[in-house]
Amino acid sequence: MRQVLKTEQKALEINLNDRIYGTFAEIGAGQEVARHFFQVGAAAGTIAKTMSAYDKTYSDRIYGTDGKSRYVSENRLYKMLDHEYKLIEERLMGSRPGTNYFVFADTVSAINYARTIKGNGWIGMRFQHFPGSEPNDVLMHVKMLDKNNRQQQEAIGILGVNLIYACYHARDSQEEFVQSLLDGLKSRVSIDMIRTKGQAFENYDNRMLCMYMVKHNLTEVAIFNKDKVSIHASEFLYRKSVMVVRGHFRPPTLVTQDAFEKSFEQFKNEEGYEPESARLVAEITMDNLLRFGPLDEKDYLDRTEMLCALGLTVIISNCSNHQKLINYLSDYKINRLGIVIGVYELQALIKEKYENNKDGRLLTAFGELFSRNITVYAYPALEREDDTLVNVKELPVPEEISFLYQHLLNSRQIIQVENPNKELLNIIPYKVFEDIGNGKDGSWESCLPAVLPPIIKANKSFGYGRDEDPFEYDKTDGRDAEYYN
Repeated sequence: MRQVLKTEQKALEINLNDRIYGTFAEIGAGQEVARHFFQVGAAAGTIAKTMSAYDKTYSDRIYGTDGKSRYVSENRLYKMLDHEYKLIEERLMGSRPGTNYFVFADTVSAINYARTIKGNGWIGMRFQHFPGSEPNDVLMHVKMLDKNNRQQQEAIGILGVNLIYACYHARDSQEEFVQSLLDGLKSRVSIDMIRTKGQAFENYDNRMLCMYMVKHNLTEVAIFNKDKVSIHASEFLYRKSVMVVRGHFRPPTLVTQDAFEKSFEQFKNEEGYEPESARLVAEITMDNLLRFGPLDEKDYLDRTEMLCALGLTVIISNCSNHQKLINYLSDYKINRLGIVIGVYELQALIKEKYENNKDGRLLTAFGELFSRNITVYAYPALEREDDTLVNVKELPVPEEISFLYQHLLNSRQIIQVENPNKELLNIIPYKVFEDIGNGKDGSWESCLPAVLPPIIKANKSFGYGRDEDPFEYDKTDGRDAEYYN
């Protein structure tokens, strides 16, 4: 079981290690991290310099400008790390043999008096893991959840100590590294991006960091791009139009690809929006990762490997319903949000809203999901009894809300995905999955995008090449509505 140390213990242990020495540069919420190291004593063995450039002119003269005037940003944090580590190289390298040098930096905007700023920031660490080694980087984005400025500053101080300690004492396990960041901070901060770089993290995978962040409740949403690099919504989605396709992607088939392509093309061509500002992402929820049993890390990596191979940005979330995802994205001023679901999943969603809100909250419940800038794109399915196409106009819904459903159709808050490739609709992912696991070469390969079968074979994904007895995919929950994902 992981031992949890108090903040003071962590700071003192670092101070007493005469091989760790460096700089603290903190902007926006005071020198809260450095203060911990001063207060516990023996700080002279750790701190070469502390500074805090509150004034923007001073900050620009020290760290330069990028023309965007964004002082709480990933780019500003990199400038701080670059500048301060260069000074260490110029002034200290060689003067202290056997020393692991570091720079800790943060640029934070705490909650203001008028509460127009909620509190968020970027925190980073550049450090040597042994004397003379090339530096390593850790960057993360944090949202502060406390309701007043003093408490938020205090939380940043604790988080900074946790990060510095983790870089030197909790790197052996990715999961432990992530968990340790919240020591002493339960429900006080949300960390929704962590990115690592360097030899000290050569065995780390940013996709795993994203998953552990969601699993251990550091955040409800984490994102990585097609290159498997962690990214943040503020840098990728701010004021963009976003289409999200949710599924289990086990595996993503040709019909999955068709759903992506047809819905996104339709989304980009909606009147009044700029196609170049549109972004497409695939979402896997923790519910989907746990749907087939205990969390299987290889299975998770296999799924994301294929999504990245298809050129997709991936969201890992703990948003069991669409409303949580909508709430998260609302902080980034999304111009509009498109959500792609199967037509049967849409039917189940409508019925769930109806059954759970017969107490008079029906209009409110539907209003929360189908708000002004959100459109649900329903990908068609084949009728279970024959080969006729099921679309949104003929979809059976409870009679008591048929008027409301019709309104959502008329206002184009529910839209049919047009021109699906009907020949692909007979591809059922769970059957493809069974064929892969049972070694039926050839039968499953034709159901997948051409880039995926070599990946499955090389990585032995989804049980490919297994020596055990044949198995069947667990379909007991009856969620065939997501058959195309």
